[in-house]
Amino acid sequence: MLNVGAITEGFVLDHIQAGTSLSLYHDLKLDELDCCVAIIKNARSNKMGKKDILKVECNIDAVDLDVLGFIDHNITVNIIKGEKIVEKRELHLPKEIKNVITCQNPRCITSIEQELDQIFLLTDPENETYRCKYCEEKYNPHKKIR
Repeated sequence: MLNVGAITEGFVLDHIQAGTSLSLYHDLKLDELDCCVAIIKNARSNKMGKKDILKVECNIDAVDLDVLGFIDHNITVNIIKGEKIVEKRELHLPKEIKNVITCQNPRCITSIEQELDQIFLLTDPENETYRCKYCEEKYNPHKKIR
């Protein structure tokens, strides 16, 4: 049995789709933080069958929860203080995401003006559809986050 120790202060991302924790680690830019991170892949789960878990020993403010909500709003966020869960945060699809995905429309102004922020707005929460703020190009959820 694998034993990963408790964290004193930080957060745990639970119920991550199995096999996706490493890409989530990079998307959240955890590799740029100077903190302890444990990645648990393919853990047994009654709810999901298999799941991944990320245990991060740093302040939750170091992570953009909007990006996390965009990637997978079903992930559970547990805030840890004194080795105890003190808060559980629910994720939601953010109304706006900035510089997470890029517009695929070659005629979009963001293709020409490189310093312009890539801004997408949530237009259909039920179908999790985002559109480019500038050209209304629909975001294809099957494309990889940059």
